[in-house]
Amino acid sequence: MSDKIILTGDRPSGRLHIGHYVGSLRQRVTLQDAGTFKKIFIMIADAQALTDHFADPAKVRASVTEVALDYLAVGLDPARSTIFIQSQIPELAELTMYYMNLVSLARVERNPTVKTEIQQKNFGEGVPVGFVCYPVSQAADITAFKATTVPVGEDQKPMLEQTREIVRKFNDIYAPVLVEPKILLSANEACLRLPGTDGKAKMSKSLGNAIYLSDSADVIREKIMSMYTDPTHIKVSDPGNVEGNTVFTYLDAFCRPEHFPLYFKEYDSLDELKAHYRRGGLGDVKIKRFLNDILQEELAPIRARREIYAKDIPALYDMLKKGTEQAKETAAQTLTEVKHAMQIDYFS
Repeated sequence: MSDKIILTGDRPSGRLHIGHYVGSLRQRVTLQDAGTFKKIFIMIADAQALTDHFADPAKVRASVTEVALDYLAVGLDPARSTIFIQSQIPELAELTMYYMNLVSLARVERNPTVKTEIQQKNFGEGVPVGFVCYPVSQAADITAFKATTVPVGEDQKPMLEQTREIVRKFNDIYAPVLVEPKILLSANEACLRLPGTDGKAKMSKSLGNAIYLSDSADVIREKIMSMYTDPTHIKVSDPGNVEGNTVFTYLDAFCRPEHFPLYFKEYDSLDELKAHYRRGGLGDVKIKRFLNDILQEELAPIRARREIYAKDIPALYDMLKKGTEQAKETAAQTLTEVKHAMQIDYFS
């Protein structure tokens, strides 16, 4: 086995949806099952969630449970992946404080992901310092576990680059203690940023345009049948646009060749289906029904597993406590090395 280490995670601000699933969760399970990484750390980033939900701690607390259930439901295995809660590891906060000296305020404010999210959340002048500085917190999370690989969505590329800058600066000033991580993106372009069911660029709870991993079969069907398609495709005979058509974007993310003989025998491939839609004569309802069949097949076993785990929440928290204790040991070791390099280990 290699010395490669993964660190990844999610902010607990609600249940996880299919955008999370195709963007990272599905890939995490594949990486876990492949066994090519020495360690896989998966963080429930509650401290980070509090940077913009500081006035609603109950929501964050409840969402930790929801996210943990979603993790187990998709197939993440606590025996092979260390699942932990960020706020319970004070070493991460201490590392963040030291790293803040290695990056300027102007550089953090220039981070395009931070700028975009500040606009989306309409903070105005009231943006919390913790939110502006969360790229530094992410650098602490990644480096605490000496992660070599960080599987994230495309929108997180600026965050990872900021981590790499902090690592290089620390190692240059003090000692080569920290590991410079590499990003791991999904090979399927449609999975990098799945749009909402309304065609908007982002799928989110606040926009009401998400399909959740825990949604019932009826709710999933209802959301798919009301999904945004091509507004110019009014009659079945009209030629349709595949590009920018949410249903086809979802098919790009979820459809496999074996789905056609099962659910849509008239076609042999997605390319053939797209060609027919483009020339006209294929209605949106048929395509939505096909997508529904595919998503129901994918999500039914996930939902069933989630319901089983949800029956024993104390066991869920025992798992989280054990994972957090394991993660804390690793973070503490890194912090010891960092403090020694910085010459602030006075009593060692």
